[in-house]
Amino acid sequence: MAPRLRRVINASGVILHTNLGRAPLSKAALDALAVAAGYSNLELDLETGKRGERAPLVSGLLTALFGGEDALVVNNNAAAVLLALTALCRGREVLVSRGQLVEIGGAFRMPDVMRLSGARMVEVGTTNRTRASDYEEAITPRTAAILRVHTSNFRVTGFTESASLPQLAEVARRRGALLIDDLGSGAVAALGDEPTVGESVAHCDVVAFSGDKLLGGPQAGIVLGKEEVVRKMSRHPLARAVRVDKLTLAALEATLRQRLTGHEEEIPVERMLRASVEDVRRRAAFWSVKLADRGVETELVDGTSAVGGGSLPEHPLPTVLLALRGPASKLATALRRGDPAVIARIEGDRCCLDGRTVLKGEDETLLDAVEAAASTIKR
Repeated sequence: MAPRLRRVINASGVILHTNLGRAPLSKAALDALAVAAGYSNLELDLETGKRGERAPLVSGLLTALFGGEDALVVNNNAAAVLLALTALCRGREVLVSRGQLVEIGGAFRMPDVMRLSGARMVEVGTTNRTRASDYEEAITPRTAAILRVHTSNFRVTGFTESASLPQLAEVARRRGALLIDDLGSGAVAALGDEPTVGESVAHCDVVAFSGDKLLGGPQAGIVLGKEEVVRKMSRHPLARAVRVDKLTLAALEATLRQRLTGHEEEIPVERMLRASVEDVRRRAAFWSVKLADRGVETELVDGTSAVGGGSLPEHPLPTVLLALRGPASKLATALRRGDPAVIARIEGDRCCLDGRTVLKGEDETLLDAVEAAASTIKR
């Protein structure tokens, strides 16, 4: 029986392609997976021979990289937010702006997550304008927290206003409420107008974000914040239900160490984000020459790449596409059905390949796949 999960070459230009598994792992992360696949000291103190804990494997690395007093890792960001609301706010009120009642992939909606946690959602402000004073006026003795949800996969523009994190932190501190930030993508460094993890941690009691988006690691929900608050979350029974396994921790530890030691460009997502237009142009030109030798006609055209994964929807990255001559739909289908599958995109009625998202070392395999697809169309 053939395996259902197959290798795919991502030539779509979408870096964090959710349907393709989001962030591809670095070689260091893959090597760490190989070590963790067997027996390891996951919960064993090798010095004393006594039982240890798995959380310290990455918690110190996370606080060193982003700040915060303590850290916790669960299996995805939705679980991190659910755990925070359940452990810290159950039976009490949580304030959230009407403009931040988002729906993430798979039709999961923030009001549904709130309801499941047992917290009572209190909507404040309006869809397009919510001020700090709106939160202030809505706080009661029953209020447990203010929740900010980063609207990472859409933008409301025009006549808008929103309270800044420092403003929300001041309101929460003065009124004795927690400030929880569902950061979503979790930018490590400044990228467009995407808020960074460090900025959020500096103001909030709890920050939650994804490990497999801008961080470039495995799927995980990462929680950073005040020690007392994070510890309360880690002791809740739900934390046991959503804890991560040894493979996730191994890949995450390796990814964090790369960032802490200045080897960020070895992380595929980081390399793709940093690639200049000229970098992509040179690669596309190389492909064009090689394919011409194989009888495949192509053309270089300007285009844009997308960060994807609900990150920076208004900040496309300039790129250069390799457009294949021939019927676009048939070429895209032939590429997708090949082995390995190649995911291209159709733009301007042409089947296009974006070198920004093709991994290092995949060039020759990609060229073989394009040649095979083109020959299929000619038959």
